[in-house]
Amino acid sequence: MQAILLTGTGGPDVLVAGEVPAPRPQAGEILLRAEAIPVLFPETMMRSGAFPLPVQFPLVFGTQAAGVVTEVGAGVDAALVGQRVVVSSNSFGTYAEQVRVPAHAATPIPDGLSTDGAAAVAMSGSVAIPLLETARLTGTETILVEAAGTGVGAYLTQLAKEYGAARVIATAGGPEKASRAREFGADLVVDHHTPGWTRQLADLLGGATLDVVFDSVGGESALELLDLMTPLRGRMLSYGFLSGAPAQVGAMDLIMRGLTLTGCSGPAWLAGVAAAREPALRRAATGSLTPLVDRVLPLDQAAHAHRLLEDRAAQGTIILRAG
Repeated sequence: MQAILLTGTGGPDVLVAGEVPAPRPQAGEILLRAEAIPVLFPETMMRSGAFPLPVQFPLVFGTQAAGVVTEVGAGVDAALVGQRVVVSSNSFGTYAEQVRVPAHAATPIPDGLSTDGAAAVAMSGSVAIPLLETARLTGTETILVEAAGTGVGAYLTQLAKEYGAARVIATAGGPEKASRAREFGADLVVDHHTPGWTRQLADLLGGATLDVVFDSVGGESALELLDLMTPLRGRMLSYGFLSGAPAQVGAMDLIMRGLTLTGCSGPAWLAGVAAAREPALRRAATGSLTPLVDRVLPLDQAAHAHRLLEDRAAQGTIILRAG
């Protein structure tokens, strides 16, 4: 079968199309015919070496896929065969025409949601929901959502007022993404590509403060935002670092302002993300979340998809089509 091999760490060119033996499901596993494979930003960081991988190369890359169950291993309900599901893999292997994963890693795709839509929502939507639950909004807060024009930020913006945000301030990279953030429900948008954007945000706030910051940019801007947050009850949820570095915030920076920072990562956090996959897909099926698909590319263009993500050229999830 055709698959995309990660031949080492480095630039997108380390992703190479090749032929590999088709997998067979073992006990407790399912085999999926992949129809929509989302290309995820964390995968670009794994590929580049930013997240060291304790693996041997080459290996079939990829962490998620959506498609149809074609076969099950011993101990798995045969009724799963023919069902559309989204799967997640902790051992890679999803950039391929067929994907083998444990049965518990599959989430059914509800009626009314396309397979492409499910692939687009599965990761970002299921991150947004636990972030909002962790924030514990009460209906009074002004929040800041970074990178709100696409990815997790876009889903946060779509859901924020339902979860209790009174006012949604957003950042976005460029006019097109800023326009989309407004469509998703942002009351005010700042371009985080503009030098000194945190000062611009301070001017626009006009003395008001931010109660909650959903930080996906990280870097030095996270520290600059602390002075715009509500003393004693302001909280920052840090879950990404699009700048290339996590939030450059120390304990004393928080203590002297009476603020908190919650790190939204690690195994315990990811367990909550996995649990949110089903409600995220259900929301997309019923229309309370709009799936964001940027484009669909053939599987053998995986390297091109990674370049688009790294160049911030995507307006939603890039999907690879196998077969």
